[in-house]
Amino acid sequence: MRILQQGFSEHIASGATSLATCWRLIRSDGLVLGFTEHDAVLEFDGTSFVPAHGLDSSTATSKLGAQVDNSEITGFLHAEAVDENDILLGHYDGAEVETWWVNWRDTGMRQLLRRDTIGEITREDNVFRFELRSAQHALNVARGRIYQGLCGADLGDARCGINLEDPAYRTTTLVTGLRGRQSVATAVLTGFQSGWFDFGRATWTSGLRQGKADRLVAQVQYDGETVLSFNAPVSDWVGVGDTLTLYAGCDRRFATCRQKFGNSVNFRGFPHIPGNDFVLRYPRPGSDFNGRPLVS
Repeated sequence: MRILQQGFSEHIASGATSLATCWRLIRSDGLVLGFTEHDAVLEFDGTSFVPAHGLDSSTATSKLGAQVDNSEITGFLHAEAVDENDILLGHYDGAEVETWWVNWRDTGMRQLLRRDTIGEITREDNVFRFELRSAQHALNVARGRIYQGLCGADLGDARCGINLEDPAYRTTTLVTGLRGRQSVATAVLTGFQSGWFDFGRATWTSGLRQGKADRLVAQVQYDGETVLSFNAPVSDWVGVGDTLTLYAGCDRRFATCRQKFGNSVNFRGFPHIPGNDFVLRYPRPGSDFNGRPLVS
């Protein structure tokens, strides 16, 4: 049961209310934006909630147990403070959204209804729809270690121990051309063999994507240039001359950890787990079942 503040509950019980819905949006970069369905600016808790023409919210669903409650907000693009490119660049991914019920005659009389995070963002009929997910969504995030052959650490984190700021694992370069929506060309990366940055990441240091980090899929050396392929489209917001820092990648295999980084002591997987093909094998003449390690 939701317990309302005394003054707020009395206002609702009066039968003649002056209520409006307000949304406070807190992005991961710290930017705070306020919106309201009311026709005038409302202010409280240091945030100005500006009218957003066409802003609307769907009916929120509440479920028993640990299931995720969902709702959505549409029409943010009608607000001048929200730029379409910011949405496409992912600045609103995972942002926190507070939904308030406010007496617009006296904003000190208000009630926090929900605190959600932005999930999937879709575009439909030139309007963006923001899916709001309740706090139970955090229960879907894997915690602890998974019993698997691949490493469970991220390259460069505390469990891995590799210092990615070491010049052997990073370099800076600039874009010399675009090669499709998910690929860019740079000057040849001297001192790094083809594939060294596969499964790594790139941090943009200039241009529209400045401050953003993108996952690399592949780095291929051609005559006179290097082509970097990403796991998502980037070329719509990248131009020739944009600079970026590349960090080495890891495919999480034990052999890579040992040979590429000399870091097998910190390997966070279970490389000796037999694969399905090994488990399903049966003894045949010439089969090697002598108890030797599967990975050495």
